[in-house]
Amino acid sequence: MEINLFLDPIDLASIPVSIVRPGQQRMGEKMRIHSEKGQFPALEGLKIALLGVLEERYAVNNTACSTAPNHIRSAFYQLFHHWPGLEIADLGNIRAGHSVDDTYFAVNQVVAELIRRSIIPIVLGGSQDLTFAMYQAYESLGQLVNIVSVDPLFDLGQEEDEFNAQSYLSRIILHQPNYLFNYTNLGYQTYYVDALAVDLMKNLLFDVYRIGMIKSHIEEAEPVVRNADILSFDISAVRAADAPGNANAGPNGFTGEEACRVVRYAGLSDKLTCIGFFEYNPLLDQNYVTAGLIAQMIWYFLDGVANRSNDLPGSDSNDFARYNVRIEGQDDEVVFLRSKKTDRWWIDLSFGRTDRKKYERHHFVPCSRLDYDQAMQDELPDRWWQFFQKLM
Repeated sequence: MEINLFLDPIDLASIPVSIVRPGQQRMGEKMRIHSEKGQFPALEGLKIALLGVLEERYAVNNTACSTAPNHIRSAFYQLFHHWPGLEIADLGNIRAGHSVDDTYFAVNQVVAELIRRSIIPIVLGGSQDLTFAMYQAYESLGQLVNIVSVDPLFDLGQEEDEFNAQSYLSRIILHQPNYLFNYTNLGYQTYYVDALAVDLMKNLLFDVYRIGMIKSHIEEAEPVVRNADILSFDISAVRAADAPGNANAGPNGFTGEEACRVVRYAGLSDKLTCIGFFEYNPLLDQNYVTAGLIAQMIWYFLDGVANRSNDLPGSDSNDFARYNVRIEGQDDEVVFLRSKKTDRWWIDLSFGRTDRKKYERHHFVPCSRLDYDQAMQDELPDRWWQFFQKLM
């Protein structure tokens, strides 16, 4: 597919200039940049591709977020490249279509083609409803997916609400054919969320993690994002002191350092194939601090990708230690796998399954050492029970 038809070149002269620090090998110097019409970068050998999406018509109380991509680029281009062999390109911007659905079509076509080529798209929004367009890309690939959204809300909306950036999840859930295997919210803030919505998420067997729990044990975010195919990051999940460039920013949320850590975990995951950053509003940014933070988050994501270990478990792999735990009242043992290369843990749900082809990618559930320790105390881990029910 000729994805260049959907992408406008970047006018480098229009990108705001950031503070320039001394040094060589900046991202802007090392990347392939689509900056001239008719000079689209070659995709061969690429590992990462940035693309801006200039769409905000479904934003909620955040007008001007469609202008974000070039401001993020301004900060990102000034950072330094540290990974020999990691080929990165900036493919330009997808302009807003005649309708929002036209924009979605362009996004899902570009994202799908990049994933087919084993290139990881980094989507720079725009409003977070673009997550739906990223999800649609996997429909064309025929692949069941897990979505992790870093967001203070669930973005479910109400049944009578119109579709927007705070109700897109309902459209994903109801969309047919449905390719969503699991959805996880990371960092919701309870005072912003209806109690009935929390119950609904649990009844749907989705994962939801309160901001306080994750901040207290930030390392527990690692197995959560390791299970994602798509990571969607709403910048309003970061507290206003660290990311003021958002009309919905609040006093609480992740710190900038915690946000960088979460996206680095995502980069380290061999499973994740698409990531998006949404809802940044340059008009509200103070000294472009938020643009700088998002640029650094992208940098940490790249650092994670550059350090991937190719340790996805499989039925015939010898790179994993196996632990069988017998829990009272359970007919079957709970099987854990530990990577000998990275010391990361998984729960193995592959044994005795007759649906192996359809759900093969979801038979190995990322977990932490705490889940194993819990099983050793004769307690069934929540992760095991939740995904066992999904596979029934």
